[in-house]
Amino acid sequence: MAVTSERRSRESSLAQVGVVAKYNFLNYFRARRFYVMIAIVLLISGLLTFVIAYRRPAGILTADLGFLSLVWGSFVSLIVILSTAFFGGDAISSEFQNRTGYFLVPNPIRRSVIYVGKWIAALTASTIILLVYAAVAIANSLYYFGFTLPNEFFLSVLYAWIFLAAALSFAFAFSSLFKSSSIAVLMSVIMLLFVFNVIDTVASSLAGVEPWFSITYGAGVVQSVLTVPYPPHVFSTPVGPGGGFSLTIFTAPVWEGLAILGIYFAVMAVLGLWLFERKEFTA
Repeated sequence: MAVTSERRSRESSLAQVGVVAKYNFLNYFRARRFYVMIAIVLLISGLLTFVIAYRRPAGILTADLGFLSLVWGSFVSLIVILSTAFFGGDAISSEFQNRTGYFLVPNPIRRSVIYVGKWIAALTASTIILLVYAAVAIANSLYYFGFTLPNEFFLSVLYAWIFLAAALSFAFAFSSLFKSSSIAVLMSVIMLLFVFNVIDTVASSLAGVEPWFSITYGAGVVQSVLTVPYPPHVFSTPVGPGGGFSLTIFTAPVWEGLAILGIYFAVMAVLGLWLFERKEFTA
């Protein structure tokens, strides 16, 4: 009987996760943030398409991989970070700021169910945005180079999705930390868009230390895989008068980059849930 009761409890929790995910996903449409994000993606894609069609730069239109490296690889991290902010930045903090959590928590539903359901909804919405951007990049590539797409591009899309999952966990952790939605969103964007990139540059270029602790360093595999041959792990070049100073550039191997993203995903997901479980809804 105990085993049957436990199994029914798990099935009930899974059903509740599905309900929370469904209604939170629909809320993105009601709040129009999904349409805003689609508009941003189409604007970026449209500008790139127009500039390339108008200018037709020879260096870009000579190979499909180089073309995709510019159209897809150069901007996909920005799309991931914006999607993370739009759909995950205030996912948990809004429950405290808007006091909607007061109506959810007294019901027979676990906080973990709310957390996981909201995360799935954010991942689903963000994945759609990512696929729309990928579809525009594919359409442009097929127009210029015919019906062939390099395998490296599909790997890059997969790695970008893994980065998306890790970035969402990171944003959810900040959303669980702060009760203000604006602060949670702002901190997520600042960390992912600026702080980690500064850390990467300072650690590698000035200190000569591999920034293996940075999520954006791990996400570099999204762009690096589009380069053939794959960039070396460490590259140093002399700079300045007489070459007295060496600039060191680190590139994470695929296995290392994916490991960094996987660790960020797991650790931040657990940390965010832990914070949400222990934060009280106070007036």
